[in-house]
Amino acid sequence: MSAAKWRKAMNSGALASGAGSKPVRPELVEGPGGVARGASTGSARTDDGVARVSTRGTQATPDPYADSNAPRWLKFLWRHVSTRHVMVLLGLLVFPFAASPFLTFQVGAQALALGLVALSLTFLSGYGGMVSLAQMTVAGIAGYTVAILGSSGTELSLNWHWGIVVVLAVTIATAASVLIGWLSVRTEGIYTIMITLAIGVAFYYLALQNYTIFNGFQGFQKVYPPKVLGIDWRSPVPFYFLTLVLALAGYFAVKYIVRSPFGVALQGIRDNPRRMNSLGYNVTAHRVAAYAVAGFIAAVAGVLLVWYNGLITPGSVGTSWLINILVIAVLGGMRHPIGPFLGAIVFVLLQTFAIDMIDRERFNLVIGGVFLAIVLFSPDGLLGLWASLRARLQRAQGVTSSLR
Repeated sequence: MSAAKWRKAMNSGALASGAGSKPVRPELVEGPGGVARGASTGSARTDDGVARVSTRGTQATPDPYADSNAPRWLKFLWRHVSTRHVMVLLGLLVFPFAASPFLTFQVGAQALALGLVALSLTFLSGYGGMVSLAQMTVAGIAGYTVAILGSSGTELSLNWHWGIVVVLAVTIATAASVLIGWLSVRTEGIYTIMITLAIGVAFYYLALQNYTIFNGFQGFQKVYPPKVLGIDWRSPVPFYFLTLVLALAGYFAVKYIVRSPFGVALQGIRDNPRRMNSLGYNVTAHRVAAYAVAGFIAAVAGVLLVWYNGLITPGSVGTSWLINILVIAVLGGMRHPIGPFLGAIVFVLLQTFAIDMIDRERFNLVIGGVFLAIVLFSPDGLLGLWASLRARLQRAQGVTSSLR
């Protein structure tokens, strides 16, 4: 069904009730291109502003921006930001003022930065069907670029201006991600995982054994963020808000991209690449472009992580961290952009406080146990577990009300 015919049908109510046909539920109305819109949220609003109402609950709420010339970002916020999003945002804004500097910096800022790296993996895997273990490698390339070209406590650093350094770091890391994608997109499944893992291990040994550029196992120390506008961005609260702004930007960017024509095509390639290729889509180009988007997100996170740690060494891009990013993404849920941040919070909390209950050497055992439990009881991570529990509660309430 074309978009024009669909709009005409929506205006006339032909889709809602036809002659001799059963009424169609608003949340299952077919959108342009034959794609069902709002099936998961119960909303008939579409991404391109075609629908006229929102069906939250049992009452229809008119979309005030459907026929207006309002900016696209305003329409996007109206259609995709709900009350719970506002409450979460308020909680994130209040958190650094209610928590101690230790929790603000060690837990809040670190979880946001690690969640941003895991978000790049979630975008590739959840929406592109490509599991890459090289996302921490991309972040490490950005971090090493900041340390090498910028200022640090190591004499090898070139002390360039921070603005140029950050731009070059993100650009070089994104280009590296495109190269990784170009090498791996022609494979699927375990072969993609092995190729990206091999690239990550190769970069680790390169940084470990090269002293001319990477300074070997010592790496770079005292890599701090610059003081801009008279603000010490190394301080807990400023750095927390810096990571929060960039994490929100990455979250909304992914939410927007997966609803764009490119994102829809990428999800089609994930489900059936042969059919998408027969329809005229360049499967390889779309996958490489997905690696570019994910690489950009991981590169920004890499800059944040090197500023957070104040250093970068080969251990920062070792095999353990390649796996940890995958664990974080799976813990939260790889089908939701918010999942990586939830997984990062759980991971950081365990990393920070588990050593008070057990030996530091046993931390990986705890992480492995939590990871195993999540995978066994909820393949969709914590968000999937919450969704199943909520569905059970709703069914129990429905049974109770019917018995009354």
